[in-house]
Amino acid sequence: MDALWDNIEKLSAVCRAAGAHLPDEELKALQVGKVAEEAGEAMHALHGLKGLTTCGDDHTWSEVQNDLVGAVIAALLAMHYIDARGARAAFDEILHRRTRRGRGGAAAA
Repeated sequence: MDALWDNIEKLSAVCRAAGAHLPDEELKALQVGKVAEEAGEAMHALHGLKGLTTCGDDHTWSEVQNDLVGAVIAALLAMHYIDARGARAAFDEILHRRTRRGRGGAAAA
């Protein structure tokens, strides 16, 4: 996980430099919007995979996965934008809380 967050921090620095002309709150809002955009691209790829697009796009599960990873990266960047120092700890705490049911189910099995 450390390598993932190290890469997020490096990418965040590059993205923040590109958006240096914008106020911090606007950068945060735009990055949260980027999460939705990337998730929408995954959905579009899924529609293409199932033949549900009108533009004739053919997609694969690999493309869906690629777009899902884009959404994850965008979400981690948004967390880093919101609280650069506390993003890792916040993620760990939220992940632990939100996966409690799965851990409980696995222990019972």
